[in-house]
Amino acid sequence: MNKNSLLFLGAIALWTLSPVLSETSLAASAKNNYRTYCAQCHGIAGNGRGINIRDMSVQPRNHTDAEYMSQRSDEDLAKADKEGGLAIDKSVLMPPWGDTLSPSEIKDMVQYLRTLCHCKYNSQ
Repeated sequence: MNKNSLLFLGAIALWTLSPVLSETSLAASAKNNYRTYCAQCHGIAGNGRGINIRDMSVQPRNHTDAEYMSQRSDEDLAKADKEGGLAIDKSVLMPPWGDTLSPSEIKDMVQYLRTLCHCKYNSQ
């Protein structure tokens, strides 16, 4: 096999794997963002037991609670992430992350929250 054939096959392999690689990197990015911006209050596992809860008058949401989380639409979750808790009539302690996270990072964060609760939105 000549050099050009090997380069061509390598390019095809990368092109074929790129959706898998990008999904993996998006999931890793959302998990890292959650640990950076959310875990102090919501906990590393998302169970609402972060290191800041001792000093909080309103306890953070448990993102692993499938019953509660399935009642929240993806739009509500994104709005809370972007505009803060007050935007959805929740705690003033939940800061807005819209100036910190990009729209695609917020979308990925919503999907990460769905992995924490192992649930989808149930509109019923």
